[in-house]
Amino acid sequence: MTTTFVLIPGAACGSWHWHLLAAELWARGHEVVSVDLPCEDDAAGLEEYADAVVAAVAGRRRLTLVAHSFAGFTAPLVCARVPVDLLVLVAAMVPLPGEVPDEWWAATGHPDAQVRRAGRAAQRAGEGTGAEGVPEAAVPGSAADPFFQDLPPDLAAEAAARWRRQSETPAARPWPMAAWPEVATRFLLCRQDRLFPAPFLRAVAAERLGVVPDEMAGGHFPMLSRPVEPADRLEGYGRATAAR
Repeated sequence: MTTTFVLIPGAACGSWHWHLLAAELWARGHEVVSVDLPCEDDAAGLEEYADAVVAAVAGRRRLTLVAHSFAGFTAPLVCARVPVDLLVLVAAMVPLPGEVPDEWWAATGHPDAQVRRAGRAAQRAGEGTGAEGVPEAAVPGSAADPFFQDLPPDLAAEAAARWRRQSETPAARPWPMAAWPEVATRFLLCRQDRLFPAPFLRAVAAERLGVVPDEMAGGHFPMLSRPVEPADRLEGYGRATAAR
């Protein structure tokens, strides 16, 4: 049976941010579902994000969830609702039971509040709400850009233009699970990630999941900067899971 890869975007992102990886997976004969979450809806929290994923995969089997960044808070909720073969976290946040996403940064000891502020400024500029006094971090592909520094200039600019407004609602509510789901989980980090530096994510993965993450080159959006390698990794993870 064909694997269905379910691509779940991070904060302020949409299915477009997966389009190069999705095309690579389709070309290899896999089914792909790229989910758009209700991130602009101030009434929607993490439960509603999970609802959107569950609705998108209705009737499908052999699911591999691929969760990027903030989607680390959403994907485990999906695992509790539908059968999932594999969960792959890509440069992702890993929550603890009852943890409020807004408090995750301090709780994990994120090393650089300035990077977080730069990232939010870049997103607001992309939403069209930061036109005045745009910081260098908001210039797509610039030396200070925490998201798209390793993308070609045209692709970086389009990726930034595709930012969506991100409601604060899901970040203000506790993660509702009592434990991490009993689903095979892999973690893939990017060694040049400026938002979540590699040493930081190695520690998060070890402390919160008890795993040693896999690593690849690239920044925070490897699905755009080098989609072939994430596709290779996903296929390899699927083969290893099926062989168990």
